[in-house]
Amino acid sequence: MSSNPGISVVVPIYNEIDNIQPAWAELSALLISMHRPYEIIFVDDGSNDGSRQKLLDLAANETCVRLVLLRRNFGQTAAMHAGIQHASLDYIVTMDGDLQNDPASIPVMIDKLDEGFDLVHGWRRSRKDKLVSRKLPSWMANRLISKVTGFPINDLGCTLKAIKSEVAKDIELYGDMHRFIPILASNLGARCIEIEVGHRARIHGDSKYGIGRFVRVLLDLITVKYMTGYFSSPMKFFGLFGFLVSAVAIFSVMAVAVMKLGWGFDVTGNPLLYLAIVTAILGIQFFSLGLIGELSVRIYYGTGEKKSYQVRRLVNFTEHNKAMDAAVDETGVLFNPERQSAAVVSE
Repeated sequence: MSSNPGISVVVPIYNEIDNIQPAWAELSALLISMHRPYEIIFVDDGSNDGSRQKLLDLAANETCVRLVLLRRNFGQTAAMHAGIQHASLDYIVTMDGDLQNDPASIPVMIDKLDEGFDLVHGWRRSRKDKLVSRKLPSWMANRLISKVTGFPINDLGCTLKAIKSEVAKDIELYGDMHRFIPILASNLGARCIEIEVGHRARIHGDSKYGIGRFVRVLLDLITVKYMTGYFSSPMKFFGLFGFLVSAVAIFSVMAVAVMKLGWGFDVTGNPLLYLAIVTAILGIQFFSLGLIGELSVRIYYGTGEKKSYQVRRLVNFTEHNKAMDAAVDETGVLFNPERQSAAVVSE
C-alpha cells in the first residue's frame, strides 16, 4: 500500500437523475480537499429515468469519474459488487446515490483505515427517515441480526462504509448481501469498527426501500448465519436438526406403542401423529433445500469467475489506471498524463 493511499468512491445509481450532479459536486470538493488520489465510480444499475445519459455527460467532462453501466437492473448488491471489483485504489468507500449519506463523514472513516482497521461501517444514529416504514423495521432487524450472529452492530443497513481494497474484493456479494458486508468481512478476519455518520433527509427522487424488505433481510440472515458458522462443518448444523427430529420420532413411536399396547387405543387414524410426521419431514426438507440452494449459488459465483452482474459499457477506464500506475496532479485527482479527454471502453 502506498504512503498516501488513494480513495475509490463507489456509488450505485438507479433512477437518481436529480441527485447525480449534486452528489458529484459534493464528493469532488471533499475529495480534492483530502489531498489524496481519488476516483468516483458511478454504477448505473439499469436506470430508465435519464440517469445514464446524465452520467455519460458528466464523465465526458470529468476524467476522474468512472462509469460502470450495467445491462439491466441487477439490484443494489450486484451494482455495489461491480463498482468494488472495478475500483483501482487502496481504499474503497461505498455510499448511496440519494444524497442521504453525508460525505462529510468520509475523512473520519479514512482516518480509521489509516489507523489499521480494515473496515469502517457507518451508524446513522440521527436517521432522517420515516419511523414506521424505515426506522422501525431497521431497528428490529439490527437487534435480531446482532443477537443471532454475535456481531456488535447498530446499523447494518447503512451503505456508507470504508474498506481496504484487498478485503472488499475478497467478499462474495450476491442477492441482497451488501448489508452484511461487515459480518462477511469480519468472518474473513478483518478488523471492523462502527462509527457515527451523518444522515440527511431525501430531497429528490423516491426511496427504493420499504417495510417488505424486512422479510428479505431475515431470509438473508439465515444464510449468513449458516455461512459464517457452519459452512466448513455442515454436519454440526444438520446433525443437530437430525437429532431433534429423531428424538421426536422416537418419542412418537413410544407414545403410540403405549397407547396401543398399554391402553388399547386404536391409533391408526390419529391425525396428530400424521400431522407431526408430515410437518417434521416437510420442515427439514424445505430448510435443507434452501441451504443447499445457497451453497449452490456460492459454488456458481466462486468458480469460473462468474459474476452477479453483466457490464454493458465501461467509461473512463483504462488498463493504465486499473493497474494503479497513474500519476497524481497537484489537486490529488487520479490523472493519466497520456490522455486529456475521457477514454471509453465497451464490453
